[in-house]
Amino acid sequence: MSRVRLLILGVILGCAPILRPQAQAQSPVTPPATAAPQANTPGQTGKPLTREQAEAIALKNNPQITIGKLRALEAHQYVRETRSALLPTAFLSLTGVDADPGSRIAAGGITNPTVYSRAAAGATVSQLITDFGRTPNLLSSSEFQAKAEDENAAATRADITLAVDQAFYNSLETRDLVKVAEETVRARQTLVDKVQALTNAKLRSDLDLSFSKVDLARANLLLLESQNNYQAALAALSAILGYPDEQDFDLLQPDEPLTPPAPDVHTLIAEALQQRPEVSSLQYQVESAQKNASAEHELKLPTVSALGVVGIVPVRDPIIPNWYGGVGVNVNIPVFNGFLFSARAKTADLQTEAARQSLANLQNNLARDVRTSWQDTNRAYQRLSVTRQLEEQASLALDLAQQRYNLGLSSIVEFSQAELGKTEADIADTDARYQYRLTQIVLAYTIAAPK
Repeated sequence: MSRVRLLILGVILGCAPILRPQAQAQSPVTPPATAAPQANTPGQTGKPLTREQAEAIALKNNPQITIGKLRALEAHQYVRETRSALLPTAFLSLTGVDADPGSRIAAGGITNPTVYSRAAAGATVSQLITDFGRTPNLLSSSEFQAKAEDENAAATRADITLAVDQAFYNSLETRDLVKVAEETVRARQTLVDKVQALTNAKLRSDLDLSFSKVDLARANLLLLESQNNYQAALAALSAILGYPDEQDFDLLQPDEPLTPPAPDVHTLIAEALQQRPEVSSLQYQVESAQKNASAEHELKLPTVSALGVVGIVPVRDPIIPNWYGGVGVNVNIPVFNGFLFSARAKTADLQTEAARQSLANLQNNLARDVRTSWQDTNRAYQRLSVTRQLEEQASLALDLAQQRYNLGLSSIVEFSQAELGKTEADIADTDARYQYRLTQIVLAYTIAAPK
């Protein structure tokens, strides 16, 4: 290429913004498929929202949190029900009878009591003296079960918090990807305008213009897909926060620095086995099953209870005194009931062993999950530097390709490939940053790290 042509090319490139209106007037109307989508920048008009605020809203509004609390309260009421067997029972009785003088109940039983006309009122009090540990064991079993439900409620809160954090960072990532797509559309629109001006000046071929418009159409498709993903992420975040409709939030970037992962996974596994509420819940369930099994074995033991009654008979037959009262002790000794108690004791033992095996299985799976999450975190952390280098190299390659194309030393294809590489590098870098934060959150959830 001669120096004169290079000079003309430089002048045209420098005057591209001035030549753009004239070029647009001379060129055909751009098809709708290549027009840049018009959309507001996400997060500029919505309500500001931090990750901590999102967690607080979800813990307040999400129905799963309320369900967990209600189940825990329900379990504590079962404790009160079981404890009632250790407390006295009292009730009042009012009786009125109109009978034939001297009549007796002759059918329906071995006894043959005389029935007198009377009206009486009295009170009855009963108290369990001992059942040789059965009721205290049932009480302990219900208390451990209530503690297990408390831990289940804590696990539900942790699950909701994790879901909120994941939805929050997914929304942030998709929002940043929308910005990447918008920058890509602007850059390729600028290229189309320049190539259009050069084509009108007969310095570029129609093939270059077609390639640039194809790249612009691809950028528009990327923008449409990014905007759709952002709206879907906002809908998921709104749902997990307890809102029936999609909310327009201005998500604020977290200010926590990206710290390297822990060097030793065995310490994390030990912390998880000690801190995870699911492990504590199953441990309480094992203890509850053990107490219930002890109570079922004690069904074969006697039950000793006391009973006292007192009352007055203001309207009565002359034979009946005007008051009555008495106390007594009752001992109930099981002899044979068709092996019912043996079957119940065996069932309780089997349930206890099943609970122990469930606990062991959870501990094994938890150790695996911690190790997997730790490996994912390390991989994501290493990916940060790789994607950063990729983004820097892609930017350098794009600058070089643009200079070569401006000087006429390369084709539009080489420039398009460089732009594509830059877009992919930006997307990979954005994804790497948020994926590392997500892996950190998952690892913290897996070991139940306090916030």
